[in-house]
Amino acid sequence: MSFKDISQIAGSAMAAQTVRLNTVASNLANADSVSGNENDTYRARKPVFAAVMNEDGAAGSRVQVLDVVQSAEPLRKVYEPDNPMANADGHVFYPNVNQVAEMTDMMSASRAFETNVEVMGRVRGMQQSLLKLGEG
Repeated sequence: MSFKDISQIAGSAMAAQTVRLNTVASNLANADSVSGNENDTYRARKPVFAAVMNEDGAAGSRVQVLDVVQSAEPLRKVYEPDNPMANADGHVFYPNVNQVAEMTDMMSASRAFETNVEVMGRVRGMQQSLLKLGEG
């Protein structure tokens, strides 16, 4: 596998983890939003990833974000008749965002991103070492 292939894989993984981190940030930012209508309530979003193999069948692949989909988990329906957003029955709807799971996902995405940064740094270091060998 060439340095170019390794860099392409790591770079695509970093881009995918960036989408994942942005999605987590959006979910956390909307975790406490409230609505009086179920249809208007924010729903947690999750990115869908796929490994895409090289067309020529050679070694290497890349990570691609296929889509960002809404979570199918149910919304939280809470009886809060004093809430100005409450519907006629006194209920409000909260997003289906699990803040603990989102923080865990954020830590996992951060670590994966950092790992790929380290891979890119090592590839660069190996390339520089090869150039030094060629000078001697």
